Amino acid sequence: MERVRPLPGRRRLLAAAALATVPSALLSGAPAEARSRAVDHPTAEWQPASGANYTKSSRPTAYPVDHVVIHVTQETYADTLAIFQNPQKRVSAHYVVRSSDGHLAQCVREADIAWHAGNWDHNTRSVGIEHEGWVDRPAYFTDALYESSAALTAAICARYGIPKDRAHIIGHHEVPGSDHTDPGPLWDWSRYIRLVNFM
Repeated sequence: MERVRPLPGRRRLLAAAALATVPSALLSGAPAEARSRAVDHPTAEWQPASGANYTKSSRPTAYPVDHVVIHVTQETYADTLAIFQNPQKRVSAHYVVRSSDGHLAQCVREADIAWHAGNWDHNTRSVGIEHEGWVDRPAYFTDALYESSAALTAAICARYGIPKDRAHIIGHHEVPGSDHTDPGPLWDWSRYIRLVNFM
């Protein structure tokens, strides 16, 4: 079995996770609009989706959160944010991970229900993470993307008591009734789950 190699910047990720209760406004020099609302994950930038593209809620009180759904955007990072901000698109995810550097955008608060899974029950019970790229272009699945996403998923699992396994961290294609194929056969699930458990 392949050993998990030490991650570059792991100390930085762990330090950021330790600050999870600190409002994001205190953690960055982001513009005032981005600072106006604290994010759920300390390394994420607030890039809000249109209110027409998700359902306000009070999770985990209103609904238990017991899954993480992994997506691939089939768009660029910037275009994905623009789609989520367009009220006519009727779609969103909680987070978007940029391929080049693993930068995270949070688009919907975890307490709210993003419209990402194509299945209402799974939407109510999951956090959706979009990854910049295309299912047939593995070059988009960079080390930075995998590591940043895995740190995010590990933190989400810790927040809600979600087991860090493939029964609870699933692909969009595994959602009942899904007609999607993402994250696709080139997504390295073994590596990803190892990283999630290493964080």
